[in-house]
This record gives sequence, structure tokens and C-alpha cells, in this order.
Amino acid sequence: MDPMNPVDPMRPVTVDALIEAVLAGEHGPLPHRLVATSVFWTHHGTRLAGGDTTYLNQYVLVRLGGSFGGCAFEAGEIAPSICRDSSGAPLDVLLREAPRPLRIAALDAYLSEARPHRDAAGAGDAESVTLPGGTPEVRAKARDAAIAGLLDIEEGAKVGLIGVVNPLVAAIRERGGAPLPCDFNLKATQWGDPVTTDMHEVLESAEAVVATGMTLSNGSFDTILERCRSRGIPLIVYAQTGSAVARAFLGSGVTALSAEPFPFSQFSADETTLYRYRTVGRA
Repeated sequence: MDPMNPVDPMRPVTVDALIEAVLAGEHGPLPHRLVATSVFWTHHGTRLAGGDTTYLNQYVLVRLGGSFGGCAFEAGEIAPSICRDSSGAPLDVLLREAPRPLRIAALDAYLSEARPHRDAAGAGDAESVTLPGGTPEVRAKARDAAIAGLLDIEEGAKVGLIGVVNPLVAAIRERGGAPLPCDFNLKATQWGDPVTTDMHEVLESAEAVVATGMTLSNGSFDTILERCRSRGIPLIVYAQTGSAVARAFLGSGVTALSAEPFPFSQFSADETTLYRYRTVGRA
């Protein structure tokens, strides 16, 4: 295995392959025996103090037993009626037939229930990081510093940032990296850095990549995963969307993961926990 981006042949290499393995019962109970008790749809906006960007986010969430799965999606992609139509549905039906964001949320719920992040932390496979209570600005800065802390880079290294959040741009710079921001919905960062929409350009020139879990929702995750594997560069995923899904690719292209299960930091002013994973052999 490449020491910079180790690939475990026993791990899935695409999201669809992971779904098929789950449907076959390779990760726990057969999904046709399980029911999505509740499906949630939420839409919120945030503008952090000192910034000029209003982040608009939509999430679909699935409750399975004692766990939640979540997935962000683009405006208009899913209507609130999904809650009425899908609550109480067999999980295998959602995994096979639902719109992609709901499929990811259902998959995330299943994998979260099979192994909660807190259990992984208890077993020493993940590091729990407590985000402080307080204002959105305080919590966002702490969260993005924890994500940037997964970067192991030299001064001046080019870091592709696929899914732009301004505090994370700042955190990457504080780690010595030179961000290459890429996003479909932003034209510039808070400091005026141009934001490209060409993911392939970023993947070709970056020395490390930090990608949001939203890439699971829009279908770009598999491309990012394969390109980072083939180039042998680190891929760090910061995931609210599909945090347990991204975890399944540790050792198969993902080298580190910041997993933030629901309820997400922006929905609380109290202390919450995220979980940091690293592949074996990395600091």
C-alpha cells in the first residue's frame, strides 16, 4: 500500500459498492429487516460575524434506532413531502430507490447504528474532540481548527479545499497550507481569494485535498477518492453529511476524517463532540 494514501483491498472503492455490501448484510443486519422510523427535512441559513457570505444549507435526516444519518443537498433537490412519504419505510427500499441524498442519509444512519462514533472513540479507533459552547463564530473556528489539525503538510503546500467554508480557509493557512478553494456556490472567499468550480483542476495540482461530506450527496466523492488514490496524495474528509459513510473509506483512499454526527455544531450552543480518525501509520 502507498504509505501516503494506503488502500486496503478489503475496503469499498465506490459508494455504490458500499451500498451493495450493506444490502447484502456484510456490515450488519439485513436492511430489509429495519425501518426508518423518522425522516426529517431542514433548511437553515447562517452568516458569521465579520463575513459577507450567507451559507444556505438543506439537510435530510434519517432516524434508525438510536442513531441519525444526515445528508446535505442542493436547494430544490428534495421537497419537505419526503418526510411524509419516507418515514416508516423499510431501509432497503430507501437504499435502493430513494433520491441520492436520502440514500446517503439512510446509509449513514445504518452505519452509524452498526458502529456509533462514540464506540469507535471508546475502542481507541477515533479521537473525540469537544467543541466549546458559545457563539456560532467560536464553535465554527474550533471545528475548523480541529479539521485542519488532520493536515500533515509542509509549509506552503497546496491544499485543495472542495466545499468552501471561510473559517476552514483560515485554519488551513494557519497550518501553513496554501488553499485552492473549489465550490459550486461561492465565487470568492471572505478575503477575496477566487473560488473555482473546476474540481478536476484542483485535484490535479493539489498536494493534499480536504473535501466536505457534501461530495457524497452530489456524486463527486467517488471521483475525488479515485484521483487522490491514483496520485497518492492525502484525502481528508470533513463530514457532517455521511460521516459514517466516509468512515467506511478509511484505508481505501481516505486518509483522515473529521466526523460530526447529528446534532451538528450549528444547531447547538452547547458543547458537542466531533470524532477524528486517521489511517494507520499517519500522525
